[in-house]
Amino acid sequence: MCLGFRILNSGFNFKKCLVFSALAYKNFRLFWFGQLVSLTGSWMHSTAQGWLVLKLTDSPFYLGLVGTAGGLPILLFSLAGGVAADRFQKKNILLTTQIMFTLLSLTLAILITTGVINVWYILLLALFIGLVGAFDLPAKQSFILEMVEKESVLNAVALNSAAFNGARIIGPTIAGFIIGSFGLAVCFYINALTFIALILSLLKMRLDAEPTPSTKGYSNITKELNEKSLISDLKEGIRYILNEPKICTIIILVAITSLLGFPYITFLPVYARDILQTGPTGLGILMSSAGAGAFTGAISLALRKDFKRKGLLFAVSGITFPVALLIFSHSTLPPLSYVMLFLAGLGAVSQLATANSILQITAPQRLRGRVMSVFTLMFLGMATIGNFIVGSIAHHIGTRGAVAIGAVLCLSGVILLLWKKPEVLKI
Repeated sequence: MCLGFRILNSGFNFKKCLVFSALAYKNFRLFWFGQLVSLTGSWMHSTAQGWLVLKLTDSPFYLGLVGTAGGLPILLFSLAGGVAADRFQKKNILLTTQIMFTLLSLTLAILITTGVINVWYILLLALFIGLVGAFDLPAKQSFILEMVEKESVLNAVALNSAAFNGARIIGPTIAGFIIGSFGLAVCFYINALTFIALILSLLKMRLDAEPTPSTKGYSNITKELNEKSLISDLKEGIRYILNEPKICTIIILVAITSLLGFPYITFLPVYARDILQTGPTGLGILMSSAGAGAFTGAISLALRKDFKRKGLLFAVSGITFPVALLIFSHSTLPPLSYVMLFLAGLGAVSQLATANSILQITAPQRLRGRVMSVFTLMFLGMATIGNFIVGSIAHHIGTRGAVAIGAVLCLSGVILLLWKKPEVLKI
């Protein structure tokens, strides 16, 4: 970790390297490195938690229920998290949330070690983790423009996505090995330790030393926002989104993908154990395959820097994801499954990163936290409902059929909305 910080403080000229241009900003370098380490642990946690639930219950329904528990607070409180991100210093919010994540992961590890773990404890802890995430995610999403200039936003978003999905490759692979060799609890202990990297990165930031255009006047904006009520703040953000047709359409498309497509991740333990019969190592490869595709998409976006016709890429990616997911849902061959998950990850991250950058650039600063909280609500919160729906369907007709139905409905919804709102293609 210390070596990483020395690298970040080195004299390498990131601006001359197109794919790393946002890393020219020291605060973003610190944030990105801390995120990479922390997210690796989070993906280990996610992989191990899914295997733990399946081991305890032998039920895809409970997999969906735990996924719902983790997302429900995001569905309920992410808008409030957006208001908090607009009212308070995002750095302080993030320091608080990382400490809470550390304690919650340690609690789960100790419950497993002591042998008292059951699915209800997992559900309760998932609820608390989701509640912390409801305030963590909007702050992270809207923090970018306080670390980089406006022209570097797309590159910063793409690099953040690359970190997320690079961790998505590394984390599940490590988790699959650790589960088989050392047991489940070790994954959660390691996850707790990885949050320290982001805490240290945030503490090393000096946001006031070199204010950017995006941070000038921040105190006045905060003072103005503090004079308003929570309800009026929420209404103002929602009213802005509804009055901007292109932004509204993008958010609806993200909601469709999240509701009907993203729940597949929750049910990968069933594919690994029962359908493909590859065990915990195979689960790690499945999750890493999707992560590899997403990482490829993120790096491709970073290499392109800024570009026109983002709407076209957004639409094509939105169609690629459900088509690949539909083929995966019927596959019984591990190699074919890995390839389809790669394509699904590629499509999903291209869609989400493009949507993220469009919203970041378009939304005014005083509303950015609330706009990004609605994005978070649709991106993660709607998956909460989807997890419960897909889990319930899987309980009756099987996991393969449930994932296939979600993919078909997702593809149909995206095509229908693009047909009704073709102006999105011109963004």
